[in-house]
Amino acid sequence: MKIHNFSAGPCILPQEVFKEASESLLNFDNLGLSVIEISHRSKSFVAVMDEAVALTKELLNVPDTHEVIFLQGGASMQFAMVAYNLLTKNGKAQYLDTGAWASKAFKEADGLGQAEVIASSKSSNYNYIPKDYVIDEGADYFHCTSNNTIYGTQIKNFPNTRVPVVCDMSSDIFSRTIDVNAFDLIYAGAQKNLGPAGATLVIVRKSALGNSGRYIPTMLDYNTHISKGSMFNTPPVFSVYVSMLTLRWLKSNGGVEAISKRNDEKANLLYQEIDRNSLFVGTAAAEDRSTMNACFLLKDEASHKEYFDQLINNSKISGINGHRSVGGYRASMYNAMDLDSVQALVACMQDLEKNYS
Repeated sequence: MKIHNFSAGPCILPQEVFKEASESLLNFDNLGLSVIEISHRSKSFVAVMDEAVALTKELLNVPDTHEVIFLQGGASMQFAMVAYNLLTKNGKAQYLDTGAWASKAFKEADGLGQAEVIASSKSSNYNYIPKDYVIDEGADYFHCTSNNTIYGTQIKNFPNTRVPVVCDMSSDIFSRTIDVNAFDLIYAGAQKNLGPAGATLVIVRKSALGNSGRYIPTMLDYNTHISKGSMFNTPPVFSVYVSMLTLRWLKSNGGVEAISKRNDEKANLLYQEIDRNSLFVGTAAAEDRSTMNACFLLKDEASHKEYFDQLINNSKISGINGHRSVGGYRASMYNAMDLDSVQALVACMQDLEKNYS
């Protein structure tokens, strides 16, 4: 019986990607060697890195003004790298606080120079995206997090500003069309829509770099990695390889525009049931609901949790529990999830209402 994997990350990836990746662990590129034991500077792996970069540019329509690199350290490393590279000695950075990861990103910048939170939804447990805020046109950059996995919110419209915009897109990169030219820097951990944990995608405007006026540690300098084609040190070869395979899969399935329609269909199906079902309630403001992560609660957990958990277990639904900090349930519906998995979850919700309300 199929397991329906709603895990928030590391998460579901396409089965055909897993199959090809597993075969390459034993014999990659007909070398008789594993992809994880060949030199990262070999012709075979350089081709992998080049293709991963090329597919990223193609699928996201990355303009020539921007560079694409694959790094390590996850989005958490980017919290510091962004500040080191873009925050000038006498300047300031502005942050939109929409959740735990946005808050951590601000903390790194605040420890390095002048940073401020210009709007926050913390007082409402991050259940909405602030909208009535003004970005200081003198700021070095404005930072936001496009999708908040813990709280199930997502920015639908990015600010129109002359200030350089930096965005953490770890949990919704490649899930919807974006205008890359509207951002000076985009970063994303791989472990949602891209590949296994280990690699971090960075898309950065070339002209945004080299202006900080500060010493930047070599490994934290984007120009270091750009100049070496993401291979200043040994890259996370397996994560980059699987990311490349996932990007191939995405392209073969119609690209970002096609997957966006599929993601909308899945999310709409689940949110309609949350709103219709008398036993459940959503936690995020309706206009800010995430397409990737739907968070919801049982209205009467004491009466219904045991039965609902039994239903989802019997249906082979995995990874549905909410983040430990908020509880409830969280259905993460990343690119590789099929509609039938969402249908299985909706069926459980309907069964609960029918038999236990």
